[in-house]
Amino acid sequence: MNVIRLLDIRDTPLSVDEVFSAIGDHAAGGTAIFVGTVRDHDQGKAVTRLSYSAHPSAQEELRRVAEKIVADFPITALAAVHRVGDLGLGDIAVIVAVAAPHRSEAFEASRRLIDDLKAEVPIWKNQLFTDGSAEWVGSCG
Repeated sequence: MNVIRLLDIRDTPLSVDEVFSAIGDHAAGGTAIFVGTVRDHDQGKAVTRLSYSAHPSAQEELRRVAEKIVADFPITALAAVHRVGDLGLGDIAVIVAVAAPHRSEAFEASRRLIDDLKAEVPIWKNQLFTDGSAEWVGSCG
């Protein structure tokens, strides 16, 4: 059975229900889901909206990150979706989810999944502030 159930970078709204359904597994005793949303501030400045852009290699890099997590953790299912395009306050920007036999493995693997996604997948956000300024922030270093 394929452990990697859903990987996508899309310009349409993300669904926690879709991700949770994708990783459903009767062998899992724990499921950890992280949902990243657009907040109204960053570093003391008021944010009005974000715009995400992805490099053409982002989907391939997302798969590489997911495969690394599967190799390093005893998980039964994994999903990760990231949105691109214009997002408003409160919109879901990213969802990662991991199912594992035990909660500690699910928590640890999901934490590493979101951290590695942010560090290694070439997705950037342009933050627009209420004062009219904007700032590009890279998701990978």
